[in-house]
Amino acid sequence: MKMKLCFRWYGEDDPVTLDRIAQIPGMRSVVSAVYDVKPGQVWPEESLARLREACEQKGLCFDVVESVPVPEAIKLGSKDADRLTEVYCENIRRCARYGVKCITYNFMPVFDWTRTDLAKPASDGSFSLAFNQEELARMDPKREDVALPGWDASYSRAELRELIEAYGRIGTEGLWANLEGFLKTIIPVAQACGVRMAIHPDDPPYPVFGLPRIITNETNIDRMLAIVDSPANSLCFCTGSLGCDARNDIPAMVRKYAAAGRIAFMHIRNVRREADGSFAESAHLSSCGSLDMYEIVRALADNGYDGYVRPDHGRAIWGEQPRPGYGLYDRALGAAYLNGLFEACEKEVNHAK
Repeated sequence: MKMKLCFRWYGEDDPVTLDRIAQIPGMRSVVSAVYDVKPGQVWPEESLARLREACEQKGLCFDVVESVPVPEAIKLGSKDADRLTEVYCENIRRCARYGVKCITYNFMPVFDWTRTDLAKPASDGSFSLAFNQEELARMDPKREDVALPGWDASYSRAELRELIEAYGRIGTEGLWANLEGFLKTIIPVAQACGVRMAIHPDDPPYPVFGLPRIITNETNIDRMLAIVDSPANSLCFCTGSLGCDARNDIPAMVRKYAAAGRIAFMHIRNVRREADGSFAESAHLSSCGSLDMYEIVRALADNGYDGYVRPDHGRAIWGEQPRPGYGLYDRALGAAYLNGLFEACEKEVNHAK
């Protein structure tokens, strides 16, 4: 198969070991990062060397980083933004020195992926990550202590309030301006190093507590890609994140950006949407959620996609008590399912020629 199958690993403390990842059929690469260094600091080369060596000892590649976090000061355009952007460039150079070809990042203000439930039970006895609009609407981080999975718990309530107010002052266009400045600095560095930067869409792709979110739909993705028209400025296309919004035609978007050569990394998972914007993550199989996984993979195969693919978040199944969304069993099932879809779709494409 042309695509490069990979699996996220959180390092030596991850209960999902490299030994087990290596046993998944077709598995090629490990997706990891230096997790013990705070955003805005330089990654030690010895940490990158250890990651590469650990993966290679199991017959796996370490060529995808997820993620190099973007400090809030860069997103806000604060006084330290230029210095921190140079640190970011140095991390790109160091990753490239150790064989990394793709770096994922996001430009979401304050909060990373946002969920209201880490273990929503399903009728089959599995548990999954979920997002409930009504529950979120009852929360106000400006007035009370709020903790949701995916958030940076290091902020105090006062610090969180200050950040939300700061983003309110710069607004959506201010965030766009800061992304533009960031991309115009880092993409030439990445291009020179042979690295593709892959921006992850906002998750979910609509505002949370009024914070601006800008990587949410086709129009905004087009705007982002046009800032620096280079393959080094590409997408980490997450079907589950963008698929939370029913207005996003996921197969059509995948087809468009794959044809343009602007997808460096695919996060492929399914999600079951509700009419009010709530959702629960589901098994990868098309019939388990709201997305047509065959059409997504066929769009990639039709365009000869040879980039990275990983099964994204998985459910907790078979009694496993995993890191939320990142257990072994359901992600391994997802990998097997994606292997089958890619093999079938690629053979269909070849037979049609």
